[in-house]
Amino acid sequence: MKTERTVQYKLWEEAQRVVNVASVPQRSPFRYPGGKTWLIPRIRQWLSSYSKKPKLLVEPFAGGAIVGLTVAFENLADQVVLIELDEQVAAVWETIINIKGGARWLASRIINIDLTAESASSILQSKPKSKKELAFKTIIQNRVSHGGILAQGAGLLKSGENGKGILSRWYPETLKKRILDIEQVKHRIEFVSGNAFDVINEYLNDAETIFFVDPPYTASKKQAGRRLYKYHELNHQTLFQIMGQVAGDFLMTYDDSEEVRSLAVENGFEVKPVDMTGTHNARRTELLVGRNLSWLREY
Repeated sequence: MKTERTVQYKLWEEAQRVVNVASVPQRSPFRYPGGKTWLIPRIRQWLSSYSKKPKLLVEPFAGGAIVGLTVAFENLADQVVLIELDEQVAAVWETIINIKGGARWLASRIINIDLTAESASSILQSKPKSKKELAFKTIIQNRVSHGGILAQGAGLLKSGENGKGILSRWYPETLKKRILDIEQVKHRIEFVSGNAFDVINEYLNDAETIFFVDPPYTASKKQAGRRLYKYHELNHQTLFQIMGQVAGDFLMTYDDSEEVRSLAVENGFEVKPVDMTGTHNARRTELLVGRNLSWLREY
């Protein structure tokens, strides 16, 4: 018979391994630069460390929303709030979560299109007249561009896997399933199209709200975010100061850099480097930042 401590130890053991993203269930319809699939075992570990299930998890920079989706699917918190500023990404989440019948409409469009270089080009040059049409265009763009990048100037796949070109990342049945699966748990998810800071401030004094903060912008001088994201400017110092004021717990993740380490020290936060395995099995180090990361070394 498994005891609670045994289960927690297994979660800890799982999280200590360098996580390959292929080993974690894929929930998001997006291919997302900087996606956090690799972090999921540690998210489970973090949330299992509480004496009771959190009331609400807020993900202020949703992007592909793999963390928020996992929390909703695995019932790791009662509710999830996703926030996204980028209009294209937001259109997808609004269609799936907020628009009645939107998920089935989007899944149907995806499954019925004959995707070719010509049809993809036509869609990418179109000017959508509705949120749903923008969502469809966004999914196409995300799937046929290098690295899933939506920022201006991203090139299209030419060769891809086994010479399939733009079709190398086009899996319509898989996308349909993911979208319809999300529809089944959307009663646990609220989506907000807007500014992360505004929504964080709404929950600033709620001790039962926790935050997962993964800004799609680098705090490093390398400025990698500029080529990956449409909205790439963020005052990281302000973000750290605001997170220091929230009544609930939080977990932040960043590329490993001296700038982030310094901001953490200035605000009295703990920092823990973690290894991850990304594209082509490349290993790199990222930083977890929080008030108390004892759950990472408790057992």
